[in-house]
Amino acid sequence: MFMFRSKITRRLVTSFLLIIFASFALLGAFLLHYFHDYTLENERTALIRNAKIIEVALEPTFYVRSDALDDTLERLHNETGLRITVMDAEGNVLGDTAQAADRLDNHFAREEVQAALTSDYGVAVRESATLHENLMYVAVPIRHDGQLTGIIRTANSLSPMEHSYHTIFQVIIWGLFLALSVSFLISVWLAHRQVRPIMLLSQDAMAIAAGNLDKRLRWHSGDEFDTLVQTINHLTENLAKKIQESQAEAHKLALTLDNIDNAIMLIDARGNIVDANPQAEAIFHLSPGCLQRHSIHVIGNAQLSETAQVVSRENRSQTITFHTDRDDDEHYTFQVFLAPFPEEDDQKLVLAVFHDISMLQEINDRQAEFVSNAAHELATPLTSISGFAETLLDDDFKNPDASHHFAGIIYREAQRMSRLMKSLLQLARLSDETCRKQLVQVPVDLAAVARQEGQALLNAAEAKNQQLIIEGTEDPLFMLATPELCGQIVHNLIENAIKYTPEGGTITVRAAGTDASVNLCVEDNGIGIAAADLPRIFDRFYRVDKARARKSGGNGIGLSLVKFLVELFGGQIKAESEVGRGTRFTLTFPRCQQ
Repeated sequence: MFMFRSKITRRLVTSFLLIIFASFALLGAFLLHYFHDYTLENERTALIRNAKIIEVALEPTFYVRSDALDDTLERLHNETGLRITVMDAEGNVLGDTAQAADRLDNHFAREEVQAALTSDYGVAVRESATLHENLMYVAVPIRHDGQLTGIIRTANSLSPMEHSYHTIFQVIIWGLFLALSVSFLISVWLAHRQVRPIMLLSQDAMAIAAGNLDKRLRWHSGDEFDTLVQTINHLTENLAKKIQESQAEAHKLALTLDNIDNAIMLIDARGNIVDANPQAEAIFHLSPGCLQRHSIHVIGNAQLSETAQVVSRENRSQTITFHTDRDDDEHYTFQVFLAPFPEEDDQKLVLAVFHDISMLQEINDRQAEFVSNAAHELATPLTSISGFAETLLDDDFKNPDASHHFAGIIYREAQRMSRLMKSLLQLARLSDETCRKQLVQVPVDLAAVARQEGQALLNAAEAKNQQLIIEGTEDPLFMLATPELCGQIVHNLIENAIKYTPEGGTITVRAAGTDASVNLCVEDNGIGIAAADLPRIFDRFYRVDKARARKSGGNGIGLSLVKFLVELFGGQIKAESEVGRGTRFTLTFPRCQQ
């Protein structure tokens, strides 16, 4: 009975038996009811027919009680086996085959007699007080000329029918028992056949659930179970793939946490360090042994511990900034983001991400340096202007040549200061995002701009006996830019080349393009730039030779402005130089259609 350990088997067998029992019970009840009604109807029909026959046989001697009537009734009784009763119109018994007529009371009130008075016949089934068994009585009225003259009643015992009824009932009961027995065996076999694949699938599924994702179901039944098996196998494959992907993602996350620049810690509600990535251990000199045993105070900042407790208690994120000094005597500034971490074993944790903003501090220092350099660049011409103006006032313009010389110096210094102010204002304006969005970029022919700016600076090159060569295709080289600012880029590069190329030198401007980009190269054979200075030539106010730059009118803003504008238009700029052999600037922009 091992199979009955399965609840499914028990339910299937029980369901089968209930269905079969209900079906056979309904069928048996129907058959019994049909047999009962059928036999009663046959009996009623036979009694009515016999009553009609008896009416004809009794016609001559019908009206009086006599021995002849009794003999006739006895003969008919022997022929038909029926109980026959003859009554007059008032219900008095004239003759009866079961008992003497004078011993019987008036039958006018009998059920079948009353029914016969209102129709062609009357029928009643009851236990006979005389015979003590169930009889069916049929009364037929006798009429002559429309007047009731008598009643013939026939009756027959229902015992044979009842015996047959009980026999059939017993047959049905035994048939039902036999059917249930056979059905039980068949249902057990069918249930076992249906449940066996489920049991096998369950065992394989348990193996898969235990972690054996290489397990595959092997079952072929040719029915819907095949679809189920294929679905489970497909699900297992997808699950294995998802687990592999999750493991890969977890590995990536672990690698990310291990190699990310930011320090990351998990802090519990008491302020103890639960876990930390290698960067946190390196930055704050934490050893793995101190984790889960030391407070966040180990990094020397009480504000962090207090904020972690607030985040854990109020369940909301916070960001703080704190400063710390490490053993290498360097000052560090961190921006720390603290957020509630999903609870683990009912323990509230806080995730702390440390972002080193020391570089931002360095940028602030650079900005301060920029302001200092800008002030110096403004102070130098102002000092010159003030000094030479004072000299002119003291001399009272008595020496025209000296006065003219000093006035020229004042003018040049004022122009240099004006150019510096214009460059600074332009940088400030273009650094504003709103102003940048207002710039309208249209297709600009870079080759045409190079020719135009080269022509504009041709006189300046000829003044130094320099050769300015403009090379490039006649085909347009379109890029998206603001025409004025694009011209400024080319102008500044050519102008710088003229300034830092000795007399008799050569400056070459070359425009070219590919299917995807347009290029501009400005090359000279001037003094060149040292390799140590080359990375910083695009910094604001940075000059390789300050004295020479100031003498030539440079203010240290030009190249930084050029780089800013090139990147604004989606381009790149590259500088190559060698001291004593010259410098080459190469610009590359995305190409566009007109």
